[in-house]
Amino acid sequence: MKTFAELGFPGRLIAVEGIDGSGKSTQIHLLKRWLELQQAKVFFSEWNSSELVKSATSKGKKRELLTPTTFSLIHATDFADRYERQLVPLLRAGYTVLCDRYIFTAFARDTVRGCPSGWVRGLYGFAAVPDMVFFFKANLEVSLKRILNGRPELKYFEAGMDMKFSNDPYESFRIFQGRLLEQYLAMSTEFNFLVIDANQPVEVQQSVVRQLVGARIKPKRKALQTR
Repeated sequence: MKTFAELGFPGRLIAVEGIDGSGKSTQIHLLKRWLELQQAKVFFSEWNSSELVKSATSKGKKRELLTPTTFSLIHATDFADRYERQLVPLLRAGYTVLCDRYIFTAFARDTVRGCPSGWVRGLYGFAAVPDMVFFFKANLEVSLKRILNGRPELKYFEAGMDMKFSNDPYESFRIFQGRLLEQYLAMSTEFNFLVIDANQPVEVQQSVVRQLVGARIKPKRKALQTR
């Protein structure tokens, strides 16, 4: 699998990965703001956000109807739609595209839910790999505390309750997210993840992220408007 740079795209794609509560979304939003302040051409894309299938996914989750295979196929459809309609055109136009989760989320989650790894990867065989992937490695208890600081309880699928690991959502979360963490660690060398200690303060992590991005990527800037 080649990166967008290796395929000759003028733009660059940066993705963040990590278990729920690792702080990856916070970090990529801070990175987006930093790039915008430099007048860079930036576009942000979030996992499971395609208007084409988002409502179907939401209904399936609320009714707890999604099997592992259905879950996998819906997310693959969502990604394919965004990839063709948003990511590729903008990368061709020279944008720096920031993705809150990429194909590695599917590789980890779908495999833990019991889908064959080779089958899952085959679904995303059309996609190039990011030019940079930040993996925010957080302890399970740190992630759990961050989630519960923001809302009173865990979400059904976030806790892996569909997998019947445990009737206790907190114990189920630890088991499910722990297995996701194992998948991410196994992929980290294969896909050259840039591993960030997500247990550190937000500002410390963001400083490292900016240094690495600044050293590797020269974002295209917006054209100055003239009167």
